[in-house]
Amino acid sequence: MGQKITPSLASLYAQAAQSLAEPRLAPLLMQGFPAEPNQRVTWGNWMRSPYSQWGFRNLARLRPTIDVQAGAAPAGPLKDAPTALDALYFDSECGLSIRVIDHLLASQTDAFLVMQGDTVLFERYFNGQRAGDRHIMFSVTKSLIGTLGEQLVTQGALKPHLPAAYYVPELAGSAFGDATVRQLFDMAVGIDYSEVYDDPASESSQYGYACGFQPAPAQYTRYESLYQYLPSLQKRGAHGGFFHYVTATTEALAWVMERASGQACSQMLEQIWERLGCERDGYFMADPWGRNVAGAGFSATLRDMARFGRLLANDGRHEGVELLSPHTVARIAAGADPAIYAQNTEFSRWTPGASYRSQWYVFNDHSQALMAGGIHGQYLFIDKPSGVVIVKQSSLTEAVSPFDGDSVRMLRSIAAHLSH
Repeated sequence: MGQKITPSLASLYAQAAQSLAEPRLAPLLMQGFPAEPNQRVTWGNWMRSPYSQWGFRNLARLRPTIDVQAGAAPAGPLKDAPTALDALYFDSECGLSIRVIDHLLASQTDAFLVMQGDTVLFERYFNGQRAGDRHIMFSVTKSLIGTLGEQLVTQGALKPHLPAAYYVPELAGSAFGDATVRQLFDMAVGIDYSEVYDDPASESSQYGYACGFQPAPAQYTRYESLYQYLPSLQKRGAHGGFFHYVTATTEALAWVMERASGQACSQMLEQIWERLGCERDGYFMADPWGRNVAGAGFSATLRDMARFGRLLANDGRHEGVELLSPHTVARIAAGADPAIYAQNTEFSRWTPGASYRSQWYVFNDHSQALMAGGIHGQYLFIDKPSGVVIVKQSSLTEAVSPFDGDSVRMLRSIAAHLSH
């Protein structure tokens, strides 16, 4: 089989500009009762382009979900001070100087917001998305879980030095059983697992079948739930001293958190969400046994994701009320050892200068910036010193895209611009 030829990043920007100059009508999806077969978004195709553009913001119409209620109070007001950030340029990986708007369009952005303090500086919606739509955040979910877990540590309900099997005996003998809770937090579990999204036999694909993201092909219908799948994963090598990104590790952490606290992660998040001034309920996708999918399953509106980011920028306080302990936020923002993270060449190319702590990417190189990232172009970026919070929701055709590195460059450039 010949080597796949990938177009250069510069040529991809040129192709995107050409397609904007010669616009084509977007496919009509889910129109009619029922929609025509080629326009129908289903459980089987919602993660594939072009169906993903509708599926990513309508997952609750396709899969069982668990609400994270916004509470009865009116949505907290946000100020508006429109700023022409779309005209800002940043330095691309390919050596070109790229305008923010050109990157947003090329990277198939569905919604984008920049907020500083309580003021929205820039907010745009694309591809038919509206302000009230709830878009799946994929692995940004991990960072929400990490935050909730660190809050349990602050409260004394979760002991980072204890092994996972102390809380979840079902994990004994699996890859996770003798890993400490801290090693789960920081993705330092020695595990036989490949995070390859386009291989139907990879462990990450098995994860997707077990949690209900996709219907399982007949040969892969082994696990009815994540509760069955997680204990099946096997250890490989020692734990600690490295960074190995594994979505199932977040699910194991969430299981430990739920046993330690006696609450589902959705309930823990709701205790914050309902006091944050959110506009809409968020929701987790539920696995076939009704478990919230903690590694990749949360959906929310653009503005509500920004409100959660603002909470961390404000050291856990909202309108003078402490919703998260400042100690929780400080432990995350302190980051970890960048040298350990740098050994993972794939991730360090994407986020140079970062470390990984408590399910967050932490930039310790020149400012305290936190980033959560998800496949197909989802981001929550928090620059703590300047109070800048940025959210990007996207429907990139590829789970991992040539544009990903530039998305990080763009986020950091906007924050730096607003820090002056």
